[in-house]
Amino acid sequence: MKIDISNIFPTPEQVPESYKFNSPIHQKEFLIGGEIRRWDGPSIDVYSPVRYKNSKNGEPVHLGSFPSLTETESFMALDAAKKAYDNGRGVWPTLPVAERIKAVSRFIELMVERRDEIVKLIMWEVCKSLKDSRKEFDRTVQYLLDTIDSLKDLDRISSRFKIEAGIIGQIRRAPLGVALCMGPFNYPLNETFTTMIPALIMGNTVIFKPPSYGILLHYPLLEAYREAFPPGVVNTVYGSGRTVIPPIMKSGGIDVLAFIGSSKVADGLKSAHPKPHRLRSCLGLEAKNAAIILPSADMDITIEECLTGTLSFNGQRCTALKTLFVHSSIADEFLEKFCGAISAMKGGMPWDDGVDITPLPEKGKTEWLSGLIKDAVDKGAKVVNEGGGTVYDTFMWPAVVYGVTPEMELYHEEQFGPVIPVVPFDDLDTPVGYVESSDFGQQVSIFGSDSSQIACLIDPLVNQVCRVNVNSQCQRGPDTFPFTGRKDSAEGTLSVSDALRVFSIRTLVACSENELNRRMIREILKEHKSNFLSTDFIL
Repeated sequence: MKIDISNIFPTPEQVPESYKFNSPIHQKEFLIGGEIRRWDGPSIDVYSPVRYKNSKNGEPVHLGSFPSLTETESFMALDAAKKAYDNGRGVWPTLPVAERIKAVSRFIELMVERRDEIVKLIMWEVCKSLKDSRKEFDRTVQYLLDTIDSLKDLDRISSRFKIEAGIIGQIRRAPLGVALCMGPFNYPLNETFTTMIPALIMGNTVIFKPPSYGILLHYPLLEAYREAFPPGVVNTVYGSGRTVIPPIMKSGGIDVLAFIGSSKVADGLKSAHPKPHRLRSCLGLEAKNAAIILPSADMDITIEECLTGTLSFNGQRCTALKTLFVHSSIADEFLEKFCGAISAMKGGMPWDDGVDITPLPEKGKTEWLSGLIKDAVDKGAKVVNEGGGTVYDTFMWPAVVYGVTPEMELYHEEQFGPVIPVVPFDDLDTPVGYVESSDFGQQVSIFGSDSSQIACLIDPLVNQVCRVNVNSQCQRGPDTFPFTGRKDSAEGTLSVSDALRVFSIRTLVACSENELNRRMIREILKEHKSNFLSTDFIL
């Protein structure tokens, strides 16, 4: 390795002035019913994965704290959201589409004003590099703008009437009710807003709980929510998820669950609802995406894509390549070049120029990953890259583990970190069988230049996963493409246009085609008596 991991952490003086965290942020506020309320009860401390060199007992940097709300505040948030929705009669769900777009546009303006502050908090809270933190913010803003454009397109299509079999009808999309939105720590801004904003712009009211890591970065947006949206349309809850979420799910007051996390937690939340058949769910869950590297693979392209695919943000992405199947005939060449590329990567702090590998935010994560490596090595696998798996506190140097077999935990567990299992194969039944038997079905990558062989793999794999990537890593973008999964990997489809449909339902007004009804419809349209029944559209 080109770095001394024991010196990976900085002293306070080594942090660039513009990125220093000089004083903790002690959040005492939360938003319910359009009012930013003060919390004087217990708080939960927030620590960074960053440690200061030579600090007492290697203590993490204290970033601040947030309210540890109770069941009482959860029900206050639910009551406010239900009041704002008012069984579909509230101001927000009945507002013209153009007015909801105006509110979201105002929120985007206010959000952009806090860009530097939010980017800095992303770096300190989850240790995402400065480059990627900026990218997450900017991509989120673009997603919101694209959502607005997509809704305009949808509204234009919906502005026309249909006449079929003597029936006049207009079909539009209507909101579902109260949405509970819970995002993940790895994309605490982007993946929160890819569900929350579509839910809002379609007329739903929202209860929002930030992820376990990446909480304080939402604090600068409380005032933006309050200013941009009517009272009760956005409500925030903080604290232990086990305390504040199950009670409102058990109440039956949640109409839509938007959750990105583990299937175990998602199943628990859904089963808590007294009428789960009435609960619309949009879930982004686990994945164990595989790469299948064929003898005909272009080695340069394959190494570049697999390096990014496995180690972008330390492999902490649901779309990361989490198992590499390499044909035995090219395994030695692949490992030599792949391990060489890893050795050239840069480890450090998120603000360091060109940094690739940063500390891990989850408590106890390096110990858990080390356990996966040990289990694999004890059962015959080898760590084949220099320094692979070396740990210093929250930092782990990537480990390439070769010779992984089904008997090892690493073969099945989603590692969600910088540990890369490599499985040699001679028969394509090995990787294809892995994908077929897996509990997960998000994506797969195929690397090769033999078109016949690629085609033969595509046909069975598209029935196992929801995206087959050819000579490229697994990924979510572009955001106009559908993003979903089979099996235990997802429920519902997210893309700019799909998300609008997930958080709404097709609803129509219909009547028999006769003179009385034609006259009434003309009057309603001419005098703009209805926001739903209208031929107005947004340019």
